[in-house]
Amino acid sequence: MTTVWQRTGVYLYRLGGAAVLDAGMYESLEADHSVTRQALLTVVLASVAAGIGAGTAYGDRLATFTIIAGIAALTWAAWSMLALQIGTRLLGAPQTSATWGQLLRTTGFAAAPGFLQVFAVFPGARGPIFAASGVWMFIAMVVGVRHALDYQSTLRALAVCAIAAALSMGVAFLFGLMAATAVS
Repeated sequence: MTTVWQRTGVYLYRLGGAAVLDAGMYESLEADHSVTRQALLTVVLASVAAGIGAGTAYGDRLATFTIIAGIAALTWAAWSMLALQIGTRLLGAPQTSATWGQLLRTTGFAAAPGFLQVFAVFPGARGPIFAASGVWMFIAMVVGVRHALDYQSTLRALAVCAIAAALSMGVAFLFGLMAATAVS
C-alpha cells in the first residue's frame, strides 16, 4: 500500500521528467492508464498558475482569475483534441496509433512548465514568464504528441502541434472576447 507521500513523490518525479522532455518518461506516461488523473491535475494546476499570474494584470478580482484559468484549461483541451484529430487523420503516419487517453496523458504532463506562470505576479515578470513557459510548454507538447502518436519524425509532431495551437488560440481568443464582454 502506497502512502500519500510516495504517490506525491512519484507525481513530482513524473512532472520533472516531463518538464525536462525525457522521452522515456513520455513513453511511460503514454502507456500507463493510471496516470490520467495526474495528467488532468497537471493541467488544472497549470491553469490555476496562469490565472494567478495573469490575473493581476486586470485587477485582483476572483472573476478575472477564474476566467483566465478557465480559458487556459479550455485552450489545452482544444489543443489536445485538435492534435489528436490532426495527428491521426490529417498528418498520420503508417505506424500512427493513438487513443484519446494516450494523448491526454502525454499532453497533460506537457503542461507542467505552465506551473511557472504563477511567478508572473511579480512586477515586470509577466511577459518574460509567459513567453518562456509558453515556448517550453509548446516544446513539451511536441515531445508528448510525438510519443503518443508513435511518430518517427519530430517535424511531423511539430506540424501537428503548430496547426492545433493556431486553431486552439483562435478558440481561446473567442472565449476571451465572450468573457471580457461578460465581465465588463
